[in-house]
Order: sequence, then C-alpha cells, then structure tokens
Amino acid sequence: MGISRDSVHKRRATGGRQKRIRMKRKFELGRQPASTKIGDKKINRVRVRGGHYKFRALRLDHGNFSWAGEAVTRKTRILKVVYNATNNELVRTNTLVKGSIVQIDSTPFKAWYLQFYNVDLGKKKDEKEDKTKKEDKEEKKDEQTEKDQSKKSKKEDKKDKSKKDDKETKGKGKEKSETKGKGKKDKKSDDKDKKETTEPVKKSRSLKAKIAKRNKTRVLEQPLADQFKTGRIYAKLTSRPGQSGRADGYILEGEELAFYSKKMLMKKKK
Repeated sequence: MGISRDSVHKRRATGGRQKRIRMKRKFELGRQPASTKIGDKKINRVRVRGGHYKFRALRLDHGNFSWAGEAVTRKTRILKVVYNATNNELVRTNTLVKGSIVQIDSTPFKAWYLQFYNVDLGKKKDEKEDKTKKEDKEEKKDEQTEKDQSKKSKKEDKKDKSKKDDKETKGKGKEKSETKGKGKKDKKSDDKDKKETTEPVKKSRSLKAKIAKRNKTRVLEQPLADQFKTGRIYAKLTSRPGQSGRADGYILEGEELAFYSKKMLMKKKK
C-alpha cells in the first residue's frame, strides 16, 4: 500500500462507506515526510506533476529571519527547536516544520543594531562598573610609579660597583639589552594592536545627527532585550522546509512572544 491523498477510503459525514469506482491515480499520490533536522545543509530535488520541482530539505542550519519591528532581515543560525503545538516529538528530535518555534543566533541583529542606533544590546552599563574601572586605573598608576622608583634605585646601586665586576656585568648587560630590545619590539607591536582594537571609529557630524534622530523614536521591548543579552532569540518558521528547501521566519515580539513564552513555561511545569 502506497501513501495516497484520496478521500474515497474515508467515510461520509453521515457515517456511510463510499464505494470505490476506480483505481488509484497518480495525482492522488502522497510522499514520505521530509522530517528536516538541524545540521549541515542537505537538499534533495524531487520532480513533481507538470515537470515542476520540490526541494526536500533533509538538513538545514541557517535561515533568513525578519525583525518586523525594525523592518530588518538577516541570515542567521538556527540553534534548536523549542516549541511545537502539534507534537512534542518534533521538539525532542529538533524537526523543522512550518509553525514551529525555534531559537536563533542574535549576533547579526546585534551588529545591525549597533551600526544603526549605536547601542550594544549585549552589554550592561552600570555606574558601579564605571567606578571600579576608575579605581583599577588609579591603582595601576600607583604601581607603575613604585616600579619606576625601584628601577632608579637599582641603577644607582649598579654605578657604585667596582671596576673588576664591570667586565662581567658588561657581558651580561649586552645579553640583557638584546632581550630588552626584543621585548620592546614585541611590546610596541602589542600596543599597536591594542590601539587598533580600542580606538573608537570616528563618526562625522551628519552621522551623529542621524543616530541621535533615530534614537528619539527607538523602542525595544524588555522581553526582547533580555533575550539579546543571552545571545538567543525566539523565532517562528513560516516556510515549509520539506517543500521549498528553506527555513525562513520572523522574530517573535509583543503579544505573540508573551503567548508562546507562557506556553513554553506551562510545558516545563508539566
């Protein structure tokens, strides 16, 4: 027995049985489900009626997800399936189907948000942290001054040594100077790398004015902001991976996010 999509084998609404008046037809056939898993991309092409093709995704790990609140779409990584209204088995096996709730990587959206609004969603800026940083800097400065003083005292002690010991110290001094020279070069290269990383990108007046204007109308919901801190966002799949070979969707926000988060909490309690 093959998989068929005909309705002749079913009963009528009244409960009566239907008589088969013909054999099965090719246009009534059905195929096995794709059961798309999360993994390295693998898509099979299936020829269907009319010479058309369906793209049966067996494994997918990336998809295009849109953030409707900001009108932005980015390609990002699918991490895992979190909720499915039809069957918990699809959650356990990480099967991608239309309508399933998944967790996606938030880094592409973070990068866009930083560039557009100049706000880093993953970081917390507290006054306490700023104070501790200032205190650490002051302590480091004090330590450096103490080290400089100790170095000066050592140099003075070396000058008072006898001429007999000078010959031995010269040989050692050359070796030390070579190692110091190498150390200085390494330090200079490290300092250059640090400067390149720590120096902020220069922005023009017009760009600063644009960002300030954007920030006036900027709105970010607290539940969504909390998700960005963890690095994972909830999203819903709207494409059919077994038919189109794609796993695309949109980020959950507002009432829909509250609805699905409540559902997920209910399942965890059970």
